[in-house]
Amino acid sequence: MAIKQLSETLINQIAAGEVIERPASAAKELIENALDAGATRIEIATAGGGKTLLRVTDNGCGMGPEDLELAVRRHCTSKLDDNLLDIRTLGFRGEALPSIGSVARLTISSRPGGASHGAEIGVFGGKLQPVKPAAVNQGTVVEVRDLFFATPARLNFMKTERAEASAISEVVRRMAIAFPGVRFVLSGSDRTTLEFAATGDDRLARIAQVLGREFRDNAIEIDAEREGARLTGFAGVPTFNRGNSLQQYAFVNGRPVQDKLIWSALRAAYAETIPQGRYPVAVLSLTVDPDVVDVNVHPAKSDVRFRDPGMIRGLIIGAIRQALAQDGDRASTTGASGLMRAFRPEPQRPNGAWTAAASPYRPMDFGAGPAGFGERPQAAFTEMTMPSARAPLSEPDLGAAPQPDKAHPLGAARAQLHENYIVAQTDDGLVIVDQHAAHERLVFEELRKGLNARPIPAQALLIPEIVDLPEDDCDRLISHSAEFSRLGLGIERFGPGAIAIRETPSMLGEIDAAGLVRQLADELAEWDTANGLASRLDYLAATMACHGSVRSGRRLRPEEMNALLRQMEATPGSGQCNHGRPTYIELKLSDIERLFGRS
Repeated sequence: MAIKQLSETLINQIAAGEVIERPASAAKELIENALDAGATRIEIATAGGGKTLLRVTDNGCGMGPEDLELAVRRHCTSKLDDNLLDIRTLGFRGEALPSIGSVARLTISSRPGGASHGAEIGVFGGKLQPVKPAAVNQGTVVEVRDLFFATPARLNFMKTERAEASAISEVVRRMAIAFPGVRFVLSGSDRTTLEFAATGDDRLARIAQVLGREFRDNAIEIDAEREGARLTGFAGVPTFNRGNSLQQYAFVNGRPVQDKLIWSALRAAYAETIPQGRYPVAVLSLTVDPDVVDVNVHPAKSDVRFRDPGMIRGLIIGAIRQALAQDGDRASTTGASGLMRAFRPEPQRPNGAWTAAASPYRPMDFGAGPAGFGERPQAAFTEMTMPSARAPLSEPDLGAAPQPDKAHPLGAARAQLHENYIVAQTDDGLVIVDQHAAHERLVFEELRKGLNARPIPAQALLIPEIVDLPEDDCDRLISHSAEFSRLGLGIERFGPGAIAIRETPSMLGEIDAAGLVRQLADELAEWDTANGLASRLDYLAATMACHGSVRSGRRLRPEEMNALLRQMEATPGSGQCNHGRPTYIELKLSDIERLFGRS
C-alpha cells in the first residue's frame, strides 16, 4: 500500500478529534483566545447545548484582515516563540480555530483598536471563505454553527442538550474563578443568563459568585511558598463539605487544570477530617516557573506534569493542614442554618376555621384566660407544672466555671442534655458539643502524637515473607526503606526482583504483609509517595480512640465539661471527629434573636 500525504482538511479533522471533543471544548478554546487577547468583557451565547450555535464575543485587542487569514491556518499563533518551555498564555498550539472550522461552520469577525472598520472570514467544513469587510465593534466575535456537521458520526456521541449546556456553564465558572477582573455573561436558548460581574482583585468575592455566599463564610485563606512554587487560594473548613468533587477547582499559572496529583494531595490534606464519601470544597491556585511544569501533555491542555511532583504534593498538603490547624477548628455556618430550620419549621395552615387553640403562636394558658383563650393547650404543655410561688427556682451548680469571653471560643458549660450533649454559653452565642465525638478526637490526636514522636514498635516474622515484584518497584520500595522502618515495616532486597519482609507493625497485628507491600509499591509508582502504611496506622489509632473515649450516656460534672471544652480549644482538628462529623454546632446570638423575631 502506497504512503500518501493526507489533505489539510482531513488533518484538521483528526486534530479536532483531540482538541474539540464536545461543545464545551470549543467554548473553552474560544474563551482562552479572548482572555489572551486582553478582554475584560466576554459574552457567550449558545443554542442547542452549543451544537447548534456557540458565539463568543470579547472586547480584546482584535485582529486585522492579515491576522484573520493566518488565524484559521493550522499552527499559526501569536503566543509562542521558539521556546516551548516558556508558555505564559492559555493557548499556544494554534490548532483550535482550524480544528473547529474543519467540523463546523466557523465565522470570525474582528476589528483591532484604531481601525476604521472590521473584517470577517469564514471556514465551513474545512473550506476557506474569502476575507470581507464587516461592521463590528473593537474586539472579536467568533460564531460556531452546526458543530460536527462535517463529521456527523461524532454527533452520535454527544449527550443531551441540557448536559452539553451544563458542561459549557462549568467551563465558564472555572474561567470566571481564574480571572476575577473579567466580566462573563453566558446566555442559552432557554433564555436563562449566567452573569459574573468583575470583582477586580477581590478573588474571594468572585469565588463567592460561583460557589455561593456560604463558601465565603466557611473559607480559610491559603498562602504558602516552597522552592519557588507558591500556593494561594481558599479551602473550606472540614465541616463544610459536599457529596461530590464538583466544587474543587485547581489552577496552574492561571490555567484551569484537572490534575490527579493535586486532587490526591487535597484528599490527603483533609484525611481524618471529612467522612468517607464526602469531599472538601477548595479553590487552589499554583504559581510556578513555566520551566518546571509541562502543559503540553495533551491538546486539551487540562493535564500538566511537574518536574518535582513530590515537592508540589508536599506543598499542597502542608499548606492546607497548617491553615486548618490555625483556623479550621470551627463549625460551618451551614450547621447553624440547619439548626435554625429544625427549630423553626414552616407553620402548617389549618384547613378549617381559625381557632386560638390551633394557632402555632397561641399564648401558654394555665387557667381560665380572656375570652377566646380559655381552652387548655394540648400536647406537651398539658403535663407542665408550674413551681410554687414560694419555692425559688434551683440553679445548677457549675462550680468555678469560667465566664464566657473571647479567650474561650467554646464558652462556659451551662448544661448537659441527654447525657451526651454539652450546652455552653459563648461570648456571642452558644455551642452544642457532642461529648463522645469531641473526646474521641482528643484521644486520637494524643495517640497520633505518640506515634509520630517515636518509631512504631515492630514484630519480627519467624520466617521472612518473600514478595516477587518488578525490579523498578523493588528499587522504589528500598529507597523508602528507612521511612518504612520508622513505621514498623522492615524490608530488605532479596535478589533483583523480590523484597523480603522481616518486620511488620505490631499495632496492626496479623496482616497480609505481601498485600501491604504491593499496595505501597503501586502507590510509589503512581505518586512517588507511600502514605498507605501511615494511613492504616492512623485508622487503627482512630478505632482505638473511638473505643477509649467518653461514651454517650455518661453524666459529666461541670468541671469535666469545661475541661473538655478547654482541651478542644487547644487541640488542632477538634472541630470534627475521626469520622469527619462535626463535634459541635455554633449558634450566634443574632441567629437566636431571629428565631424569636427580634431582628
